[in-house]
Amino acid sequence: MKKIVTWILVGDGKRARIFQNEGAGKGLKPVAGGEFLTELHPNRDLVSDKPGRVQESATTGRHAVEPRVDYHRLEKEKFAQGLAKVLDQAALASSFTRLVLVAPPRTLGDLRAALAPRTQALVVSEIDKDLTHERPDQIETHLAAALTL
Repeated sequence: MKKIVTWILVGDGKRARIFQNEGAGKGLKPVAGGEFLTELHPNRDLVSDKPGRVQESATTGRHAVEPRVDYHRLEKEKFAQGLAKVLDQAALASSFTRLVLVAPPRTLGDLRAALAPRTQALVVSEIDKDLTHERPDQIETHLAAALTL
């Protein structure tokens, strides 16, 4: 019988950890090289200048033009894409047989969109919670149902 190895990605837009579980009651073990952290800058630090201004055509009023890109959000999407690449490579190397994603809803959506179809097929559960600050034993209690599937 083939051993079932479940990887659990616990992350948000700034940090992530990957744990491994090899069966009920075996606990969560950190995966080597499975801690990720990025620095998120506020939009004011990412935009080089004040927003542009436009002149009203009918009156003398002027208005600031809002930027079309939220650079802070864009950094979070890029972080999720980097995590997806790590998971895709591990899935290709058959490092795990099942995958559980634990992240806030937006980050889950970013991960889901960035994962390769082969890796998406290994996802057995998605939990929309931010557990990045929890200890592994606390995370395991939140995942009890997902790990017994």
